[in-house]
Amino acid sequence: MTEQPELSGKVAVVTGASRGIGYGVAEALLARGDRVCITGRNEDALKEAVEALGADRVIGVAGKAHDEAHQAVVVERTMEAFGRVDFLVNNAGTNPVFGPIADLDLNVARKVFETNVISALGFAQKTWHAWQKDNGGAIVNIASLAGVSASPFIGAYGVSKAAMINLTLQLAHEFAPGVRVNSIAPAVVKTKFAAALYEGREAEAAASYPLARLGVPSDIGGAAAFLTSDQSDWITGQTLVVDGGIFLNAGVG
Repeated sequence: MTEQPELSGKVAVVTGASRGIGYGVAEALLARGDRVCITGRNEDALKEAVEALGADRVIGVAGKAHDEAHQAVVVERTMEAFGRVDFLVNNAGTNPVFGPIADLDLNVARKVFETNVISALGFAQKTWHAWQKDNGGAIVNIASLAGVSASPFIGAYGVSKAAMINLTLQLAHEFAPGVRVNSIAPAVVKTKFAAALYEGREAEAAASYPLARLGVPSDIGGAAAFLTSDQSDWITGQTLVVDGGIFLNAGVG
């Protein structure tokens, strides 16, 4: 069994963390000694994640990210279990449609915004009032490269992530100086969520990346750990693109 790091005294909430990027973020924060509350829609998957991460330092609260009652319970349970909530990583997201935005069902668009943007604002409001307003901390919003460029066939997702980046700016301005707020914009990361973008053709998908590979959850976990650390103490309102260099190709051709 791997020896647990000494506790840092800090506590994080990571949404959408039963697998994928959120799980990778939780692993990175635990590795430096934080205690973590993770969320997810599927209770069984969440329980498995808690056990795998370490039930002595992790709790899980199942529910839908856009549900305000769920948001309130997450923050309440974290405060009850750990007595504080220094960091929030808004990772929960959805992308239920693939196709031209011109033909998009507006109810689907509303669902994308509810999950990807409104939920992030709701969690930020609740962690702010519960702890961060008086004690400080940091928030990291997981956006997407789709939010800083055109994103054919996943337009609603891209627009929602652009809104999340602007939400980051608004919160960073309003929550300063005590709470820093930044976002991360990943390119394709090898998760179940993004599987349709690379499954069965990973080498082809990775070929255009200057660093010659797709991302993995620990890439984003490391970035989130940095943006919630003292090493980033003079950084707020920024979007860190973590993309293996793919954005370098935007001006080529």
